Amino acid sequence: MSQSLSYTQVGDYYYPDLCLPETDGRTLGEYGMLYKTYLKQHRPMLYDRLLLVGQLDSHLAEMDLRAEEMVIDMVEKMAAANGVDECLKESDQMAWVGAMNNFRAAAEEVVLREMIYATP
Repeated sequence: MSQSLSYTQVGDYYYPDLCLPETDGRTLGEYGMLYKTYLKQHRPMLYDRLLLVGQLDSHLAEMDLRAEEMVIDMVEKMAAANGVDECLKESDQMAWVGAMNNFRAAAEEVVLREMIYATP
C-alpha cells in the first residue's frame, strides 16, 4: 500500500504537504488535561505517536471520561459504605458536605495514581 505525497517547493527545498486530521472539537476535562501534560513531559514518544496518527484527542477524551466515571463510582461506593446518605444531608448538612469532600479527594487520589500517572 503506497500513498503518494505532494510537495511544495520553498526556495531550493521541497517540503512535504503534511496536515493533521480534523478533530471533533471536544473539550477536555480536568483528567484529560492532566493526562495530556503527563504524556508531554514523561511519555513524549507516546504523545507524539498519538498526535501524528490523529488519535490523541480521542485517547485523551476517553481517559477523561473513564477517570470521571471512576471517581463518581468510587464516591458513591464510599458514601454507601459509610452511611452518608440523603438523611444525613437533611439532618446535618455540614457533616454531609465534609464527608463527600473527603470521599471525592480520596477517589481523585486513587484515579490520579492508577490511571493518569500510572506507568504502563
